Amino acid sequence: MDIKIATWNINSVRLRINLVERLIAEESPDVLCLQEIKCINDAFPLKALKAAGYEHIAVHGQKGYHGVATLSRIPFKKVDSMNFCEKGDCRHLATDLDMPGGMRVHNFYVPAGGDEPDPEINPKFAHKLAFVREMTRLYDGHRTKSQNRMVLVGDLNIAPLEHDVWSHKQLLKVVSHTPVEVALMNELIASHDWVDVMRRFVPDNEKLYSWWSYRAKDWLAADRGRRLDHIWVTPALADTPVSMTVRKDARGWERASDHAPVVATLRL
Repeated sequence: MDIKIATWNINSVRLRINLVERLIAEESPDVLCLQEIKCINDAFPLKALKAAGYEHIAVHGQKGYHGVATLSRIPFKKVDSMNFCEKGDCRHLATDLDMPGGMRVHNFYVPAGGDEPDPEINPKFAHKLAFVREMTRLYDGHRTKSQNRMVLVGDLNIAPLEHDVWSHKQLLKVVSHTPVEVALMNELIASHDWVDVMRRFVPDNEKLYSWWSYRAKDWLAADRGRRLDHIWVTPALADTPVSMTVRKDARGWERASDHAPVVATLRL
């Protein structure tokens, strides 16, 4: 069977519900993971998304900030979330899909980290580093369970490779591509031998972005992007990805998010 999984930092689901509906109509993902939904659970547009075919919806939201949601056509066996850094922020959901062989989908929204890449003077950056370290410790405990079928998606707010940013040299001191962040992400990847699905389809020496700043007058012409959104799988699923696309065109939709959806299909 094929399962299509999409991830998108929507930057307010209520403001952009029409864009979510458009993506669903065009891509028809089996599982859609949203980040930065910016609403409490009771304000999430359940009715519209159930009408679009998603009977199984897990929401972990808070008023005005952060928040993640996982929509699925496949029933959930279990839903849980982790409270990272004891902040109480709604930044993670884990859903176990009720399907042959099972699959756990982790949906993450990692802190952006502010503007100053110094944890001594920027508590937002310190929080980001601590958050990624906690993620690593969580998965390090599963090191011996390499056959677990897990997918990790979301806005991880780190562009780890040289060609994940428009200028490696100019962004080395810019939050999201600093050496300390990249090193921590590499430790996280090694903690469970995560497989980078996006780079299975686009070689490391080619540019690959999923985010373009609102600050650019003409984001498309400038094309100064970063790959902040990711889809990873565990070794047990390493041979299953058959396609991947970044819907760059969605960045140009009216009142768009600054992130583009990333869509991958796994053949199980």
